[in-house]
Amino acid sequence: MSQIGTIVRGIRTPIIEEGDDLVKVVADSLEKATEENNIKFNNDDVVCVTEAVLAITQGNFATLDDIAEDIKAKFGNSHVGLVHPTPVSRNRFLNILRGIAKGVKKLTVLISPIDEVGNSLLKNFNPYVKDDNLYTPEAFSKKYGKPSHLFTGIDYVEVYQKAANNIEVVISSNPADILKYTKNIIAGTIHTRDMLKDYLISEGAEKVIKLCDILKSSVNGSGYNPDYGLLGSNMAGNNKVKLFPRDGEKFAYELQSELKKRFSVAPHVMIFGDGAFKDPVGGIWELADPVVSPGFTDGLKSASRPEAKLKNLVAQFEDLPKAEREKKIKEIIATQDKMKIDDPNRLGTTPRQLPDLLGSLADLSVGSGSKGTPIVLIQDYFKGRYS
Repeated sequence: MSQIGTIVRGIRTPIIEEGDDLVKVVADSLEKATEENNIKFNNDDVVCVTEAVLAITQGNFATLDDIAEDIKAKFGNSHVGLVHPTPVSRNRFLNILRGIAKGVKKLTVLISPIDEVGNSLLKNFNPYVKDDNLYTPEAFSKKYGKPSHLFTGIDYVEVYQKAANNIEVVISSNPADILKYTKNIIAGTIHTRDMLKDYLISEGAEKVIKLCDILKSSVNGSGYNPDYGLLGSNMAGNNKVKLFPRDGEKFAYELQSELKKRFSVAPHVMIFGDGAFKDPVGGIWELADPVVSPGFTDGLKSASRPEAKLKNLVAQFEDLPKAEREKKIKEIIATQDKMKIDDPNRLGTTPRQLPDLLGSLADLSVGSGSKGTPIVLIQDYFKGRYS
């Protein structure tokens, strides 16, 4: 029995730029890292690559003017409402907001006191307070105090209001309140976007699009994403956004093929963005991308593999002598791959999708700043106590 379980390593790369051969960059970086540290590759290893570097090498960028032109084509020069933009963020939403505003006559932004992924306008806003009232920023501040984000202290209402001259901001947890201003709507949520669109239409909206409908195709040679549009994008300087990468699965298989040539094993490969970690202090659960992973190889296309719950097995055989108890536990674990979901020995091992689990692990490991490790190598994740 090995004394070490799962190993997670951040792998450094050179600065990655538009047009780089990312398959080669990743493979070269892994080759150097494994040689320097005497690491041996295995077929069940997982190579995780951040979505950002794939999008960068693809040149998947769009300017504010590109966003504006697409919006104008969809709504004309009209008054448009943007409902519950998610997340309330400068990096994630400010440039999107500015681009949308450039494409409309007037933009009314309806912000929720707590957005879909847990960002709150206030440090101590109570999510259990039932308040479906519609507020101007002044009225909201009078009742609850000046908006101030828990971690940054930023007043996002003020930031959004100042993003463009034709923007007005109102605050309500009820998305239908936007219909008091206009019936041309952009649904700004990520994971509830379809439900929000259906609800607004049922309440009388005339035209509703989602963020994933914007830049589904190229505008004047811009980047685009046919599946997610603007979802998963973020700021790339003052005048453009980086979009979620395209063809993630294609890249994953190309990299897997290259790694097999170099190392004679074919590790799993996945692209990852935001994990789904929920911050215990702020209540923010992070997932501002439409999915954790926009592309991965076949071996990860499943829920987490069946596992027996070790503490339950220990309790089950607690009356046996230690050596016999160990033998019984080892026999059950040896057959765990065949356990059905309702097997009592699996109780407490909630199945989840492997790309979500591994992507969240990689995201927590890589950080979001200047570590310079856009690759994460996960080893022995699938090895158990007696592997």
